[in-house]
Amino acid sequence: MPDLERSLRAAPPHALLDVVRDGLTEGYGALSVRLLLVDYGMTVLQPVDTPGDATLALPLHDSAEGRTYGSQEPRENAVPHAGAVDHHLPVTVRGERLGVLSVRLPLERSSAEAVTALAHLAELLGHEILVAERDTDLYQRARRVTRLTLAAEMQWQLLPGRAFAQAEFEIGAQLEPAYSIHGDNFDWTSDASTLTLAVSNGMSEGIEASLLTNLTVNALRNARRAGTSIADQAALADQAVYAQHRGSLYVSSLLLSIDLDTGRAQAVDAGSPQLWRRRDRTVERIPLEAQLPLGMFEESDYRAQEWDLRPGDRLLVVSDGVYDAPSPLGETYGTRALMRAIQATGLLPAASVPGAVLRELSSYRGADTVDDALVLCLDWHGRQGAAGA
Repeated sequence: MPDLERSLRAAPPHALLDVVRDGLTEGYGALSVRLLLVDYGMTVLQPVDTPGDATLALPLHDSAEGRTYGSQEPRENAVPHAGAVDHHLPVTVRGERLGVLSVRLPLERSSAEAVTALAHLAELLGHEILVAERDTDLYQRARRVTRLTLAAEMQWQLLPGRAFAQAEFEIGAQLEPAYSIHGDNFDWTSDASTLTLAVSNGMSEGIEASLLTNLTVNALRNARRAGTSIADQAALADQAVYAQHRGSLYVSSLLLSIDLDTGRAQAVDAGSPQLWRRRDRTVERIPLEAQLPLGMFEESDYRAQEWDLRPGDRLLVVSDGVYDAPSPLGETYGTRALMRAIQATGLLPAASVPGAVLRELSSYRGADTVDDALVLCLDWHGRQGAAGA
């Protein structure tokens, strides 16, 4: 396996699967090796070596590979009459679920030691894919079942990922409609002391909305990387958007900052995204002071509100495309339905919650949405000895 690892790190970006396949064939007698990546809509797993062929996609919620993706645990299935075993391994990097590596081994080569080695290889492959995506479109193409709109392409390229995990927290987020999203976006970053998150919802539609959100996210990042507070981040992004659009377009945003040592949280509510908390069995919206959206007026002043997180708390941020979504009869999804969805997904990991809520929302709407919908879930674990309310 060390030789395979070295070969994988040295491989051309487009040839990662070829190197893995050759190495496992030689070292373990592998009969077949497939890499499947989850699509943007989180509905199917698609083979990397046949991008764009929807007939070869596997359903995420009704296949052995899909169950591996959902459980994030290695699974195996005996192949009848073939004297072989299919091993399915999650390809995940720091909580970001990329897909599944499926390896068929002869029965006599299938062992606990082999599974451990394959699981390690799948994790290494995930890291290499993230690096390789800088220099090849292969893995991006494999993630789409249909063409992205240009606005959606811009939004997906702007995102940090769809999940992230470390000892203190787990995050999951998803956007819909995945292939034609325009103005909704989320962003996050963490360092040794702080987790910072931002959810944004730009006005307008299509390219105009995407350009507006792109400006806002990069203005927030620029301010954040200068070491400013979230209140100052909001103020500086507000100035950038106003300077460009003079109030004709603006962006609804919610900014969060969490101290990783204490669990002390700060928030700036600058628009429509709502913040909800599930603590034990209680679901409630966190009351925040409504402040002006970014870019609505010149030089707006922003203030952060503070409260404490407890280990076990779950936070959800939802855009207006969720809580204002209409049913076929014109009734909005609203507070009660959202609270039920938050309770119903209480046992799911953070990375699975956004997709589950959005599927329930889709069933409620009964038709494709014309508005963006965003769900971000944060599970707070805290550090040993962290303070809480």
